Amino acid sequence: MKKALLSLILLFIIQTIQSQKQTKCLIETSLGKIEVELYDDKAPITVQNFLQYVDSTAYNNSSFFRTCTQENEAERTIKIQVIQGGNITEGSERAPIKIETTAVTEILHENGTISMARSEPNSATSSFFICINDQPELDFGGKRNPDGQGFAAFGQVTKGMDVVLKIQSQKNKNQQLLEPIQIHAITRVTN
Repeated sequence: MKKALLSLILLFIIQTIQSQKQTKCLIETSLGKIEVELYDDKAPITVQNFLQYVDSTAYNNSSFFRTCTQENEAERTIKIQVIQGGNITEGSERAPIKIETTAVTEILHENGTISMARSEPNSATSSFFICINDQPELDFGGKRNPDGQGFAAFGQVTKGMDVVLKIQSQKNKNQQLLEPIQIHAITRVTN
């Protein structure tokens, strides 16, 4: 009896784990759509923060406003390639979150990784970026930020890297896009 009950409980747990799917979101921009898969299990604080902005529609009518390219990073010692977005309406920001470093989550800044922008550790709010090519200097121990904590990666682009590259290639001055790319909406993808 006990073995049968234990087997049923174990089977239930396995089926529950297998049925859990990562959250997906669709970023609709004026240049096309980008789909991202969020790693709820590895970066729960960061994913929850992002989803609070998504669910409250705070990202609607925001933009991608910054691009880091080989050309505009040429003078920097530690170079990166990313696009940055999520500049929301003033007053819509939530309290900053605790940083979930790549040393904890093991989500590295690779091509298509989505991560939270920040200045100091534990200062990320709404702004996020997407990596173009692998960016190890954004991981824990990397040198892009002098504190060495890196940034909180929390998901991966699954569709739309062509759109990410289009955004990165737009005209910019001092990394700020001359014409920011509108984010019409970011919504959860339901299956």
